[in-house]
Amino acid sequence: MNEATAPETESVAIRKRIRWIATLERFGVVLFLAVMMLFFTTQNIRFIYPRNLFNILSDVSIYGVMAVGMTLVILTAGIDLSVGAILAFAAMSAAAVLKGTGESRAIPEDPLAFGGFAWLIALAVATGVGSICGWVQGFATTRLKVPPFVVTLGGMTVWRGATLVVGEGSPISGFAPGLRWWGNGSFLFVPIPVWVFAVVTLSGFILLQYTRYGRQVYAVGGNPEAARLSGLRVSRILVSVYTIMGFLAGLAGFMEMARLDSAEAVAGEGFELRVIASVVIGGTSLFGGLGGVFGTVVGTVLIGVLLNGLVIMNVSAYYQQIIIGVIIVLAVAFDTFAKSKSGSISTR
Repeated sequence: MNEATAPETESVAIRKRIRWIATLERFGVVLFLAVMMLFFTTQNIRFIYPRNLFNILSDVSIYGVMAVGMTLVILTAGIDLSVGAILAFAAMSAAAVLKGTGESRAIPEDPLAFGGFAWLIALAVATGVGSICGWVQGFATTRLKVPPFVVTLGGMTVWRGATLVVGEGSPISGFAPGLRWWGNGSFLFVPIPVWVFAVVTLSGFILLQYTRYGRQVYAVGGNPEAARLSGLRVSRILVSVYTIMGFLAGLAGFMEMARLDSAEAVAGEGFELRVIASVVIGGTSLFGGLGGVFGTVVGTVLIGVLLNGLVIMNVSAYYQQIIIGVIIVLAVAFDTFAKSKSGSISTR
């Protein structure tokens, strides 16, 4: 009788371990975010004030928008290191269209310029330029068979250089109030950038979870060869995710120039780290095929909470970069550990 019950006992233990690992893998980041918020609140009660929380959400909205696009890219086992440079190039291109060239750039913009729709022109130019940049990189990755790491690393330099060329090495500033509203305005007491982030997040979630295209993205990331044999146009899907990434980087560039009332060549520097960290910390696997937008949002907010809390505690900006880097490594290590454990348990 003991021999008969022993396998059953072991089976129950294995199932419990699987559930524990699955639960930790799914909700671990949320729990960590909650603990971190509690810790910073105990250090300074001002951390939990609504004004500070809205400041955090406003700060993370710009790179959070790009993180949604990066989720699609990483789900296909790709990477995009050029998002910060595309942001700067898209914003500078939009600013150049609005302000012209030479000395005219120093003249404050007329609020009624372009019929009061300067913001719409800036939005169209920024997202259009970003989409083209993303398409070019996707095309180079699929048709030229160059690894996305190399393509986007080169793109990071190319688009940053193009930003300097368009801006002639100087920032462009002084936009109409209608444009600045998209970066500094509010609706129902919620900052506009937060609304934009929410809309992009909801759109990304619906796209991945409830559309055929979303299932194709997961299929390509899970096993591109199997996806190709099943009739999917893998190259077209890969190009599309980089184009979407470029579009959202352009949107983030529009938001950045609206918030700062300036387009600068140094805009978006270091955003690559934050965007990729948000996606990876949120549970999207660098090996592709696993993850989602919800986790990315949690990862984005987590980084914002961490940076804001460290500032409130007067921690040096140098140490902030070190802490974020360590968290990225730990997140990837945990992802690898959880998958190896769940795989080894399920095969017993």
